[in-house]
Amino acid sequence: MGYDLVLRSRRVITPAGERPAAVCVRDGRIAAVEDYHAVDGQDLGELALLPGLVDTHVHVNEPGRTEWEGFRSATLAALAGGVTTIIDMPLNSLPPTVTVDALRVKRRAAAGQCHVDVGFWGGAVPDHLADLAALYAAGVFGFKAFLVDSGVPEFPPLDPAGLRQALAAVDATFLIHAEDPAELRVAPNSVRYADFMASRPPAAERRAVAGVLDAARATGARVHILHLSAAETLPLIAQARRDGLRVTVETCPHYLTLMAEDVADGATQFKCCPPIRGAGNRDALWAGLASGIIDCVVSDHSPCTPELKHADVGDFATAWGGIASLQLGLPVVWTEARRRGHELADLVRWMARRPAEIAGLSGKGRIEAGATADLVAFDPDTTFSVDPALLRHRHAVTPYAGRMLAGVVRGTWLGGQPVAPSGPPRGRLLSRTGVGA
Repeated sequence: MGYDLVLRSRRVITPAGERPAAVCVRDGRIAAVEDYHAVDGQDLGELALLPGLVDTHVHVNEPGRTEWEGFRSATLAALAGGVTTIIDMPLNSLPPTVTVDALRVKRRAAAGQCHVDVGFWGGAVPDHLADLAALYAAGVFGFKAFLVDSGVPEFPPLDPAGLRQALAAVDATFLIHAEDPAELRVAPNSVRYADFMASRPPAAERRAVAGVLDAARATGARVHILHLSAAETLPLIAQARRDGLRVTVETCPHYLTLMAEDVADGATQFKCCPPIRGAGNRDALWAGLASGIIDCVVSDHSPCTPELKHADVGDFATAWGGIASLQLGLPVVWTEARRRGHELADLVRWMARRPAEIAGLSGKGRIEAGATADLVAFDPDTTFSVDPALLRHRHAVTPYAGRMLAGVVRGTWLGGQPVAPSGPPRGRLLSRTGVGA
């Protein structure tokens, strides 16, 4: 049949569910999904064949803060974790991606370093709202905005009027860090996680999400709620959908698998914003994911240098808020999902197909004819203990150290070509208007 590659597995995860199949690739795309016995090819046996995961929430930080993370190390971590496409967030790099010139700087920094495909979000900040249309035309996939202090001075938040102005400026997807500053409190210097968690209560998310939904009603904009941690916001989102608003929602592996009750004094590797909450909230997030109110699970990979975590003193107030989990997201979520009775098809929907759809990556995140041949051979039953020294992101800091997880990536194909962390970088730079869009 003239195929470049045929992968056969008894567990191919397609949009219609799991089945034995032969996935046939030509010119970097899936040309056909045939019966398992219909075509000869490389036989994966009982290894599951997944579409490459799509992680739309990654802070690479290069250029400017490359000592935190860079394109080479981030994409190596992604590749090792079955993630074949990432979209880089516009902040923590210098300059932030808030102008066309800054986007060019970011793309130059990434060129030749990427082991997976990489796209870029733009930023919506007060002094650059006039740049949104040009930046969107230049190929960013949408825009991120904060409603609270971002943690870096060069990426200030939008107030309610600025948010509405941004939403009305261009018909793009707007990704919102939704916490209301009026509901936040100053975290005391403390080693107690409960003191930090109390400074960012669920009410801060609930009020901010309500405000975002009001702005979406007024403008008709597409809004995406980032890293949802407070389950009490889910009824607001469900009602907004019934009202016809264009709203989507993500959560993250740490909110689905970790819980406040297990965070020891001084364990600042668990700090993120919004915070990891209690076990009951975690269960409610899983219910929201199962019901479809929460669309997808992405990493919010937000690394920093070990010094910025202040592990020596364990002060939650001064430690950087962010969790690096790009390499571990697949087994972390699968371990808990399996325990709760979910299947690999659910995992693929949450971590591949829906993130791709939300970002507008129409060829990504699914195994069907016409899709990009980004594929992952996954062993869902093998278990391992997380060794930070084996992680490929720049710094070996993780709240998952020593945790027993299920699921190991056994092989990866990018555009139908086998790729491995030991090989050359073959990732492409994606654009909403060009390659991979």
